[in-house]
Amino acid sequence: MLPPAHDIARLQPLPVALVDELTTLLGQRFSTSASVREHHGRDISALDPLPPQGVAFVNHLDEIIAVQQACHRHRVPIIPYGSGSSLEGWLHAVHGGVCIDVSAMNQILEIRVDDMDVTVQPGVTRKQLNAALHGTGLFFPIDPGADASLGGMAATRASGTNAVRYGTMRENVLALTAVLADGRVLHTGGRARKSSSGYDLTHLLVGSGGTLATVAELTVKLHPIPEAISAAVCNFPSVDQAVQTVIQAIQLGVPIARIELIDALTVRALNAYSKTRLNEAPSLFFELHGSQSSVQEQVETIRLLADEHGGQDFEWAVHPEDRSRLWQARHDGYFAAVALRPGCRALTTDAVVPISRLAECIEATAADLQQQGLLAPIFGHVGDGNFHAVILVNPDDPEEVQRADGVAQRLAERAIALQGSCTGEHGVGLTKQAYMSLEHGQNAVDVMAAIKAALDPQQLMNPGKIFPRGPAVD
Repeated sequence: MLPPAHDIARLQPLPVALVDELTTLLGQRFSTSASVREHHGRDISALDPLPPQGVAFVNHLDEIIAVQQACHRHRVPIIPYGSGSSLEGWLHAVHGGVCIDVSAMNQILEIRVDDMDVTVQPGVTRKQLNAALHGTGLFFPIDPGADASLGGMAATRASGTNAVRYGTMRENVLALTAVLADGRVLHTGGRARKSSSGYDLTHLLVGSGGTLATVAELTVKLHPIPEAISAAVCNFPSVDQAVQTVIQAIQLGVPIARIELIDALTVRALNAYSKTRLNEAPSLFFELHGSQSSVQEQVETIRLLADEHGGQDFEWAVHPEDRSRLWQARHDGYFAAVALRPGCRALTTDAVVPISRLAECIEATAADLQQQGLLAPIFGHVGDGNFHAVILVNPDDPEEVQRADGVAQRLAERAIALQGSCTGEHGVGLTKQAYMSLEHGQNAVDVMAAIKAALDPQQLMNPGKIFPRGPAVD
């Protein structure tokens, strides 16, 4: 289900006048070098790079405005770029154009401890922010694994391992400053925790993947660092028994901070890649936050639930270094999976379903993979019904790639049929467009396209993502 690569030689070259304008504006911070362009035309997916025709490295809001106004005058596509850690082809320049790299806009503008929020530029990464919060008693919990930029995390509506307790970027972004294709600046939302004033433009932009505007500044919620944190790993006889433990924990209202599933194949991959010594069986990684007494109560509840479903070899990690080692191993899951089959490409799925249908969806997917003879570790954020199958394929074997595409398509359709979504956190990008009308209905897709046309009539902002690019409108 991957789109064909473009032939950059067939694209119209950037207008000479635009190149001159951007060179005058940015000097050496505007680049057309092949290596810089290729670096900015890829994400961490298995898609081949599709480089932009130029890269503009911006340092402040006024430069974003000026670059986008120039591109708008010349009808040249614009692709926002943060840290390059997204999936689904969000950064691929399928219609050429200019990439706007905001990574140098990495200032933490104001930390407001009393209100538990912070305003940052889009290039600030989550690790950088949490380091700056040291000593405040607060932290930023959204953890997609990669050290992503907050602007990119907002653009893709990122979530990750902590979402089961703290929510996703959707719940944690309070306000945005964003630049439309023609250079107009939007200030959306505010620092109050609620408002009934007008349309919710903040959450329209969160998850839009740069197809509506470039994020130039954002204000996000912070959360208190819990008094006590305890993490554990426990293995099970089957994936189903592990998932049933999760379902019961959620239904009982246990306030779990993180609860992650990894199947036996993923455990094998982690042991080889991260040098862990986990039992090669379906396993759950837990993390519990709260007071000393509440965490102890949660520990006992989880232990009892796991025992009921055959859980064994419970290992608790209470020291920070042990917890960090455990979660680093989990975050290595994608790269560990790819290392299982050297030379392979990874087709990564991202299904999410209601928690009560999770075991059913995973079992059907595992059976489909086995029937097709495909190697695919399965892991995910089971606390919110989200899991990934990383299908490892030989890119030189078209028949195997076709079988993998078939499994990915059936998984997306299965998740939607179970009243879930084809993508829980990676976004639509290039690869999930075929499922939009199936998931949302054509009327809803038409409304989304109308919003896109209203804000970006020339179809310049990250064209070809979410929707195929339509004709430009005068």
